Amino acid sequence: MGVCPQIQPLHFRNESYFSFFSELRRPGHVAGTTVETLAIAAIFLISVAANAGAVALVTRERRLLANKTVLTLNLFVADMLFVSMIPMIVAVRWTVSWTLGYTACHTVLYVTGTSGCATVSTLASISVERVHAILRMQTIPTLNVRVVCATLTFIWAFSALTSLPLTLFFTVVEVESPDQENMHICTIKWPGMTGDIVWNVVFAVLSFLVPGLTIVLSYSKILQITKSCRRNLWSRDSPSALGESFEYPVSRQDIKLFRTLSVLMLSFIIMWSPIVIISFLILARNFQGHLNVSSTMFFWVVTFTMANSALNPILYSVCQFKNGWHKLCCGSVVAPLK
Repeated sequence: MGVCPQIQPLHFRNESYFSFFSELRRPGHVAGTTVETLAIAAIFLISVAANAGAVALVTRERRLLANKTVLTLNLFVADMLFVSMIPMIVAVRWTVSWTLGYTACHTVLYVTGTSGCATVSTLASISVERVHAILRMQTIPTLNVRVVCATLTFIWAFSALTSLPLTLFFTVVEVESPDQENMHICTIKWPGMTGDIVWNVVFAVLSFLVPGLTIVLSYSKILQITKSCRRNLWSRDSPSALGESFEYPVSRQDIKLFRTLSVLMLSFIIMWSPIVIISFLILARNFQGHLNVSSTMFFWVVTFTMANSALNPILYSVCQFKNGWHKLCCGSVVAPLK
């Protein structure tokens, strides 16, 4: 059985490379690239509008800055940074050969990986901050500048370091194509296969598995505290205790926030799993040259993953603010007729 031209391996000095966003011209190239452009451009516009609206909504609804408010704003900033590379991706899909230079090659997937890692790390940080505030019985939102600055520094430094190989080992390579003259692609050149395997596993564990488990454990702790408090309240059968006010250490807002974080984390897992899977498929392709992973497949997986940046602010706003978008757009809420 023959191999489609667009998924034939590209060679340089007897080595095979995956071309990522660059791809050989295929039948219907213009029509296919037009569809790709429209799809990813729509995600870009929706993501920017939704995240900008969510930032305005959060700052409007929560005029008093608090730790969780700043971290939430950081989540939206990471989402906007994540889709900021879309114009470069579109340019490469049209030019086929990589014409953006070495700097852009070192930047595109590095910024994408860093911002994606920052997104899930921010979700985990918000959950940890809420558990800490509840255990310290903080009923009023507070802003600890030192703690917030340290948390933000850790999030972005951790994300930048774990994604560092994406800028160190990505480079522009001139390759020989089966049906065309030599072309340039932006691809990754590891010093050895061991480093490639180790980094893929470590990145998946540190950037996705650990933050996900952190959110699950935090939410479980909150549910445990809430159930314990309710049992203590129901066990008060003394008549003198009936008139006493009982202040829950876990507010309804915190419960709602943790449910929102769980929804965001679930959507993150669903929409980021394909990019993790295809990364390991590309890795396996280096061992088995007959494993067909095309640049078109990679593009649509990345597009699906980038849709998460548009979905995050929408899910957050729907879960946290019922009439928020109506207030933001119309300036007021229409009172229901009695």
